[in-house]
Amino acid sequence: MFLPQFLETSFGLIPNIVLFSFLGLFVLKHTYRYVEQTYAEANKKPLFLNFVLIPKKLTNEQILVLEKRFQFYNQLNSKEQDIFKHRLATFISDKSFYGREDLVVTEEMKVLVSATAIMLTFGFKNYTLPIIKTILIYPRPFYSKINEQLHKGEVNPMLGVIAFSWEDFKHGYDIKNDNLNLGIHEFGHALHLNSYKSNDVSALIFGETFKDLKRYLKANDYKREQLINTKYFRAYAYTNEFEFVAVLVECFFETPNEFKSTFPNIYDKVKEMLNFNFAGY
Repeated sequence: MFLPQFLETSFGLIPNIVLFSFLGLFVLKHTYRYVEQTYAEANKKPLFLNFVLIPKKLTNEQILVLEKRFQFYNQLNSKEQDIFKHRLATFISDKSFYGREDLVVTEEMKVLVSATAIMLTFGFKNYTLPIIKTILIYPRPFYSKINEQLHKGEVNPMLGVIAFSWEDFKHGYDIKNDNLNLGIHEFGHALHLNSYKSNDVSALIFGETFKDLKRYLKANDYKREQLINTKYFRAYAYTNEFEFVAVLVECFFETPNEFKSTFPNIYDKVKEMLNFNFAGY
């Protein structure tokens, strides 16, 4: 079929236009990523934190659990609460929940477990913790094949699983200032592991700031001795660096004022790791 010359020319340009469009998007994406990472390394916070085009909604039942059972949510201002609800709904829909040993997973369990993760990642740009795909909930401490012992909780990054004893998870919130909170502790492990597995900007900030903290402690003998002698951090914190991070995060949320007054430099580093500037922390 005969086409006018101007149409032949136009159709001939289409592949080039498509090619250059893809190249432009590729360059733009990588330029933005470079700018974002450079900004994060210099300022220890993401360039942008929240961009919500269409917010996800919680059910009325889920909102009721959140308002009645999760204290941190009620400490946020109204704008932050809207962001928290969107993030919580996103997290719940992103994960698979399974009960073990005949336990039936309820909306209360989904909300409280997921809200714990959202609280810890509230200063993160990427808050869904992609290292975790599945959440297992046991009624009580469970036998673990990892070390053939009873566990209250564990994280298995190879399988993308985080597991909790519901009995012990609830107990963590019953006493709010004993620096023992199973949910915070296990999600603290997940944050730490995610900083090694993920290349997103928040994982980068978490990992690099923890390296700064390790260098600070390594160069300061007195501070290391003070950490142990005050017994503010329980002895289990010194098992390895993973337990140390998990206990730091527990103390940050459970007794922030005591943490800040006792070890202000370490408190500031944890705050920086989490990019946490909410609810008076």
